[in-house]
Amino acid sequence: MRVLGIDPGLTRCGLGVVDSRSARRAQYVATAVARTGADEDLGVRLLKISDMVGQWLDEYKPDVLALERVFAQHNLTTVMGTAQVSGVVMLAAAQRKVPVVLHTPSEVKRAVTGYGSAQKAQVQTMVAKILGLAQAPKPADAADALALAICHLWRGSAALEATGAGAGKDGQPTAAQRAWLAAEATARRSRSDR
Repeated sequence: MRVLGIDPGLTRCGLGVVDSRSARRAQYVATAVARTGADEDLGVRLLKISDMVGQWLDEYKPDVLALERVFAQHNLTTVMGTAQVSGVVMLAAAQRKVPVVLHTPSEVKRAVTGYGSAQKAQVQTMVAKILGLAQAPKPADAADALALAICHLWRGSAALEATGAGAGKDGQPTAAQRAWLAAEATARRSRSDR
């Protein structure tokens, strides 16, 4: 299986491709960061990211795209930019019929380091070790994209498809996923009540 991991961001959007190997081994394929300037028009920034994601989807032909799910953030501007980038990424994947699976940051950290509250440096170190790289890719967005791809490979696509996200060791949604699904259900109910 080939996975394209994407760490969405408006200024820096990390992309990383990983192939699966036998016995829970992952192989590095490629990584990059799509960059846009804060002084550029929002539409132009989203187009640049969409174009690069589309090029990567066409060049690397992943079986699945693993995207970070952000559901808690104190900075509204950051959340909006991340959500907008996630939208163009999902659209680019849908246009090519590539399935998209969302993973929370804690799921990624747990899959890569074994600890859901690991620090960024720990994740980067483990990404390099897992993929046999001399050092973690820079900037951190590139390493985070690879971590997303590794997370998807190791968590198993059947459990992911069952919940629409990652799953815990027992195949059931994690506490964070249950909270997310409950919030989505509440939002759907409030929209339908209008």
